Amino acid sequence: MSTTHPGSTDATRLRAALQDGTTPARLQTALLAGTRPHPSFVDVLIERCAVEPDLFVRDTLTWALTCHDTSLTVPRLLREAVAGSSQAQSQALHTLSKVGDSRGWSVITPALLRDPDPEVARTAWRVAVRLVPAGEHEQLAEDLCSQLGRGDEWTHRSLSQALAALGDAAAAPLRVSASDPDPAVATHAVVTERLLSHPEQDFDVAVVVAEAQRVAAGLDVPLPAAELQPTEHPGGRSPEVQPD
Repeated sequence: MSTTHPGSTDATRLRAALQDGTTPARLQTALLAGTRPHPSFVDVLIERCAVEPDLFVRDTLTWALTCHDTSLTVPRLLREAVAGSSQAQSQALHTLSKVGDSRGWSVITPALLRDPDPEVARTAWRVAVRLVPAGEHEQLAEDLCSQLGRGDEWTHRSLSQALAALGDAAAAPLRVSASDPDPAVATHAVVTERLLSHPEQDFDVAVVVAEAQRVAAGLDVPLPAAELQPTEHPGGRSPEVQPD
């Protein structure tokens, strides 16, 4: 008589619960998978990341994967990051950044940083600046600067934050990009330079200041120093920015 390995039974139950439950039920299931990790859960959790529609459940799936042995999770996540669907790639990259394993850097290629899917690209940028090894910061900054001016406001914001996180390594390529003939590229570079030199500012303030500087320069009118400082909203609070 054949027998079923207990782990495979648990994995089957986990897969069924993640497929058939309501959002709160799936969230609870993902939590349990992290609090009671088992090697057989890894493939199920990664598979679910590729199709799970709810952001909070996906984040809990990622957390559950971080509770498992990296010798099991990282090789599977690396494969998913380069060969999965857009959501699978993005979530695998996100999970690799949370795991923090240096092997994650191996999938950060120029092609991935330029991925046509904005969510994949944005996630790759965030992962890259977290996992970049010593000696690779300048090249990464150049690769990221090739994407300046791309996409919508959130894409601009993500790229600027990634470049600002690289610190001095981003200064030279940003300086070059600030003179780009494409106004979108040049403006984005100037905004990012502002964030680099004033890390206490947020993206929205940097955009406003950069635009004011551009207009003042075009009119050959010096901009008063007071106008270069961020202003507070009523109540003493600066404008809130949704986390990337």
